[in-house]
Amino acid sequence: MNEHMRLSDEDRERAAARLADFYAEGRLTADEHAERLDAIWTARTAADLQPIFHDLPRQPPPPRHPQGARQPGWARSVVWRGIPVVPVILVLVALTVLTHMPFWILIFFIGCGVWGWRSRHGAPHGRQNA
Repeated sequence: MNEHMRLSDEDRERAAARLADFYAEGRLTADEHAERLDAIWTARTAADLQPIFHDLPRQPPPPRHPQGARQPGWARSVVWRGIPVVPVILVLVALTVLTHMPFWILIFFIGCGVWGWRSRHGAPHGRQNA
């Protein structure tokens, strides 16, 4: 990129994301991060960004969650946002049978939530070999 070319919003967003990665790595304090982030949003040219990154490595840090890294299939299917889904459903089924109360309504909503979460997070439909 030409040093004297004006920055786009996308250029500033990329710089802010890179700075956030350095902050997450522990290379910057919260105050330094905030100060440098302000400088990114007020920068006009690529040359204005150089002082912001002058004491940080040239290569951006590796991504925190590589594209191919995923939880094993059994972990995704058993735990939903920290809630052990299978035991909860079993308890609700048992309560429905023993008390004749409509706990199946809760089972329906839990199932819809699990299905929606899995579809948003790209969980495969079949078992995956880990």
